[in-house]
Amino acid sequence: FQVTSLSPTPACNAMDWVVIGGGGGGGTTLAGGGGAGGYKESPGTATGSYSGSPTKGQGTAVTATVTSYTIVVNGGGPGATGNTNPGANGGVSSALGITSAGGGFGAGNAGADGGPGASGGGGSGCGSQSCGGAGNTPPSSPSQGQAGGRGRNVPGDRGGGGGGGTGAAGGNGQPPYAGGVGGAGVSSSITGAAVSRGGGGGGGGNANAPDRGGAGGAGGGGRGGGSSPTSGVNGTANTGGGGGGGAGSNPSEAGGNGGSGIVIIRYKIQ
Repeated sequence: FQVTSLSPTPACNAMDWVVIGGGGGGGTTLAGGGGAGGYKESPGTATGSYSGSPTKGQGTAVTATVTSYTIVVNGGGPGATGNTNPGANGGVSSALGITSAGGGFGAGNAGADGGPGASGGGGSGCGSQSCGGAGNTPPSSPSQGQAGGRGRNVPGDRGGGGGGGTGAAGGNGQPPYAGGVGGAGVSSSITGAAVSRGGGGGGGGNANAPDRGGAGGAGGGGRGGGSSPTSGVNGTANTGGGGGGGAGSNPSEAGGNGGSGIVIIRYKIQ
């Protein structure tokens, strides 16, 4: 992103921004959903008032200078394949000196906890009791994300935890054999229209009917695998949404990939 000249009006040199990391990938086998990528936003008052997200204010608007700015938009973590495997954390995005972490992975190993990240991944519903991964890692104020949900590990009644979203924690695995819902994302009108981003991936449920995959969080979170589809659904590109956890261990029941992050820069045009 290159700035070649400046406005004589100082207010027109201000840049508001949103920086979102990549979402975490979902695991396999009644698995946890991936956590949403970190969501950071400027206060949204420097370039004309608009409706920002509840997370706005992790930094101030940036005053442009004549220079080239490095923009890094990273991808989501890949979803797992094979038997009881975890997904992978999402990638870090950065711009204008702002860095947003990737979302935590959804757990797949029996009894394993979800991965920590900007929003935590959901815990495994296979094996012993498991916890969701911690959110807001590394810490930011306001928080860049929430914790993942706990996997439900009652014998004969299991389900993966939902991945955390920017605006809400992931849901716990639910009876009977149902994945937890992904945590909701947040909405911003920085582009001129309200768009939700940063939803967590749903937890994996039973692959038999009726469908018990956990719903993906609003804002790009992928649905958890159930009877159809059995694989976790990918997080939506350019939202940082977490991938859904897979319902089983076959190749067709993989965890969903996390959605890629995004960088948005808003400035006035004379």
